[in-house]
Amino acid sequence: MKKLFLLLIGIVFIMACGTRQSVVVPIIDCPDFSIQNFTPIANYQTDSLYHKIIYLDYDNALNGFTIPSVQQIKGGLFQLSFQLKNKTSQATQFYYKIYYQNESYKFNELDSATQTEHVFAEENFYGSWEQSDIGFKPTSSIAADNTFHLVTDSFRIVGNPRNEQRYFSKGKNDRWKRNPRVGNYSFLLVVSTKDDTVQIPKTIQHIGLQKGSHFENPYFYFLYGAGKNAKGIVASKSNLALKVVANPNLGAGIYINDNIFQNKSYDKSYFCKTCGQDSSIYKNAAIQQFINYVDASSKLYNIPVLADVQNNYSKMDYNWNATFYTKEELIPTVIQTSQHPCQTVTSDAVNKKITLRNPASKPGEWKKESVGIITRHGFTYGKFRVKVKLTELLNKDNVWNGITNAMWLITQGGGEWNFRRNCGNEGYMSTYWGGPNDKRVKAVDYSEIDFEILKTPPYCPENIFPPVYKANTPNRNKVKNWNLKLPDDILNTDDQITVACTNWDMACSEPKNYDAGCQPVYYQNKNFEAHRWERNYRALTEKSLEKDNELFKSDFYYFEIDWRPTEIIWRIGKDLKHLRVVGYMNDKVTSIANNQMLFIITQEFHNTQWWPGTPYKQENIPFPSKDMVGEIYDFTIE
Repeated sequence: MKKLFLLLIGIVFIMACGTRQSVVVPIIDCPDFSIQNFTPIANYQTDSLYHKIIYLDYDNALNGFTIPSVQQIKGGLFQLSFQLKNKTSQATQFYYKIYYQNESYKFNELDSATQTEHVFAEENFYGSWEQSDIGFKPTSSIAADNTFHLVTDSFRIVGNPRNEQRYFSKGKNDRWKRNPRVGNYSFLLVVSTKDDTVQIPKTIQHIGLQKGSHFENPYFYFLYGAGKNAKGIVASKSNLALKVVANPNLGAGIYINDNIFQNKSYDKSYFCKTCGQDSSIYKNAAIQQFINYVDASSKLYNIPVLADVQNNYSKMDYNWNATFYTKEELIPTVIQTSQHPCQTVTSDAVNKKITLRNPASKPGEWKKESVGIITRHGFTYGKFRVKVKLTELLNKDNVWNGITNAMWLITQGGGEWNFRRNCGNEGYMSTYWGGPNDKRVKAVDYSEIDFEILKTPPYCPENIFPPVYKANTPNRNKVKNWNLKLPDDILNTDDQITVACTNWDMACSEPKNYDAGCQPVYYQNKNFEAHRWERNYRALTEKSLEKDNELFKSDFYYFEIDWRPTEIIWRIGKDLKHLRVVGYMNDKVTSIANNQMLFIITQEFHNTQWWPGTPYKQENIPFPSKDMVGEIYDFTIE
């Protein structure tokens, strides 16, 4: 019985020629050769044999990330190895190629409905040799001696792995325009005889070539397509998963980009070792200061009051000042941004954190100034997670300070190289800022996914703009009518704020359940009510209520945007084990962006006309007498 068991085990380990998705199969056998012990990464050791983690190296990565970097592995290359036995009667060469693919953020290669290659499988992040004009490489001459011979080579994961001209500029391959994705990578080794290699399509041998106007995914070809059962071809998918994580050092500095000041002269007196433009910060800082766009036409007529709203300002104070200042006394102003870079953002090299500060105003220097940071390296897809303690939004009387805490993704811009996938039907609205009569186009580069947290009604509003609810108008001539009580639906949730989750799909109506008004979106037995003002409105929003004290009075809180090819999931939580879903959308109701984006964190003053029904109007909230501070402790993408 023992001999029979060993014989059966031997049969399991010796496989017929063809594609194998390796689990614990060390030998794949063909008429002319056998291979075993495929090891895609032999020179990078971690605790786990089958699951290795590598962190992106941000040092000098502006031209694109390489995995691994020269700081992580000498020479900056992974070493692959496998053993090959020649089963023919004479010494001969065989041919091989390594492919890699991101498995966390991909479309399935096989379309289950049609049993053909998925139409979007070409969008998956996959690569091979860095020079895409190199196809299958020959081994040295392998002796016909019934012995396994070691074959070694090297490769690395780089941006723009197909070397597409779309990402070139002035003859240079700008690999940073299609950075490697985070998440798990698989590895596929293909070995072939000389005659069978010739039968492999050129578009598979050279992944930069297209068939018509499309790229062909090699994983589909070898695992599901014509290459699956080819007589003289072995395709072995390693059981090793390499997990790539981005976790930039927040203490490595904040870069100041002249472009955000439109190359005009500005004050540099706040530049320091960890904020500015010196060569080290330019090369290694993952973060730069963010300057919000200010719509000059969106003017506020603010009450001329300076107050510490966060600590000592009641509803009665709010109502009094909102009622009794005359129009002539109001301060005409617009929301401001920093005129002094590095004054309101700091990078702490010791504690590896970033501090944001909305500066206090002064009499005669009336201002409400937004503050923020933005990443310098773009990504497509990922779990974007931050650990933060942003400023509290409500005081002890639950009066709002006017700040919106926001964590959001925004297009890296760039035009055609960063266009989203073409939208069928009507196309996209052509601009972010245009109205409902804006022209429509097939493709745009604008994309945005938001967390916006502020004091505003959580419910899905009627398809009218505005009002959302009826409120009495204060009357200064009647004492009992100036200190008005807020509506019950606001007071019932007085200590809570609204977490708004938004996807800017630019009104692409291609999704089959695309619609205006309020519509349910179900996820994990929960209903998320999504709202679009009208069919040409460019964004879809979901809202939920949360206690301000939990999110922003606690020592820290986590916020995560999980952006995937077919869905977006918004999560929050007090720790990583207790993240909970507060927003969900999929490609049935909204167009999911597939271009490259940057991540932003802001504490900003919004014009509350953007949020109909907000119980506290921005112009009736005092100018801050004290700085409002937020801290960012960690930023991870995985």
